[in-house]
Amino acid sequence: SGLNRAILDQGWGEFRRQLECKQAWLGGQVIAVPPQYTSQKCACCGHTEKANRTTQSKFECVECGHTENADINAAQNIAKHLNNNITNRLKFFLQID
Repeated sequence: SGLNRAILDQGWGEFRRQLECKQAWLGGQVIAVPPQYTSQKCACCGHTEKANRTTQSKFECVECGHTENADINAAQNIAKHLNNNITNRLKFFLQID
């Protein structure tokens, strides 16, 4: 609880606002990825279930059997989300189906 309080006291909303402002100024953008279930979703098959997280650091999909460090699995899910987001934006701008 002490660590959570210390993290929440850091003003993440202000950090995000500053980051978005700097990126806009430099011609970039910030893409926010919803963190919900990224650590429970299988990066291989997409199955999402609480039971996939057997421990704090171990991920094991109950559907396909994929095993991975939980943080790496979550990072792969975030990367896929970003890739899909960017691909969809490109398709929109280029008018590709």
